[in-house]
Amino acid sequence: MTENDAGRRGPKPPIPLTVITGFLGAGKTTLLNRLLKDPAMADTAVVINEFGEIGLDHLLVEGSGEGIVELSSGCLCCTIRGDLVTTLEDLLRGLDNGRIARLDRVVIETTGLADPAPILHTIMLHPYLSLRYRLDGVVTLVDAINGNATLDAHEEALRQAAVADRIVLTKTDLIESDAQRSEFDGFLVRLATLNPGAKRLEASAGEAVAANLLGTGLYDPESKIPDVARWLNEEAYRDRAHHHHHGHDHSHDVNRHDDRIRAFTLSTSKPIQASALEMFLDLMRSAHGPKLLRVKGVVRIAEDPDRPVVIHGVQHVFHPPATLPAWPNGDDRRTRLVFITSDLPEGFVRRMFDAFTGGLAPDTPDRQAMTDNPLSIGGFSGTFD
Repeated sequence: MTENDAGRRGPKPPIPLTVITGFLGAGKTTLLNRLLKDPAMADTAVVINEFGEIGLDHLLVEGSGEGIVELSSGCLCCTIRGDLVTTLEDLLRGLDNGRIARLDRVVIETTGLADPAPILHTIMLHPYLSLRYRLDGVVTLVDAINGNATLDAHEEALRQAAVADRIVLTKTDLIESDAQRSEFDGFLVRLATLNPGAKRLEASAGEAVAANLLGTGLYDPESKIPDVARWLNEEAYRDRAHHHHHGHDHSHDVNRHDDRIRAFTLSTSKPIQASALEMFLDLMRSAHGPKLLRVKGVVRIAEDPDRPVVIHGVQHVFHPPATLPAWPNGDDRRTRLVFITSDLPEGFVRRMFDAFTGGLAPDTPDRQAMTDNPLSIGGFSGTFD
């Protein structure tokens, strides 16, 4: 620790963490090799399952012990040791005792058959890791040639696509015939239905670079301040709902299992009591947790309407809610919640939300009451100073 570090007051800001997932054969190894050469990945730790699964020999600089190696790009690479918690704790110990000079972000590669939810739960549930790391985003690779068949056959692939913040389309350069192009066009419609909020990038067009894949969380990577509009991208959900109901864009053959997954938003301009929000979220995660693939949003709390509360959940696990110092996007102070669900209809969620929040008269205690009793969900509470 340097003298400046020792004199710095307050906790260190949490390290952003990105999860890269995708079904077998989607091209994760190719993407990782490209990312590891990117200068923008300096001061990044990449956590992979096995060194042998990715060709690193020409990138190695030196071993630093405990399964961590330094790469010529300036980033670190390590294998999962025992379990993910141990690996992430090792990185923090190396950072805190000076063996790792700097750690700006962590990237985790999942196995091809993995549902990414357990990895997200590891970060969000662990009492120490949830303080030192924050989920920045989920990047899902999909095979443009075999993607439709993969989604048809494997529910894990559906979930990988549904929870993504970025979807990377691989092998688009292999599309040659009109039949393949038509199939691909239908595949794009299918992905947009599954996850309208995820930005899609083509690997063969050079779009799958660190600058486009990292920094997808609540905080703008350039300004370091919250950007709720970019993070939620609620306009994409509204546009999708409009096309779904009026455009009838189901001319492509969408597999019937896709109907189990729904993506939608809830919003209200009326302030919500903290207790009502907590009861709604607690009931949803306890009774329907496995069906909540992802929930994220910003809430206008009646007790403190000038400071929005940010929530983020994956199935039954919610990250400690954070209170922002002010509304970051102009005059838009609506509560906005984005849901991606499986076997959980939008109408049911909307009725539950209205039952807990729509019929309650606003009751506004003073600001000190909110400070003394911050919003708590599932035993966690949090604020941003």
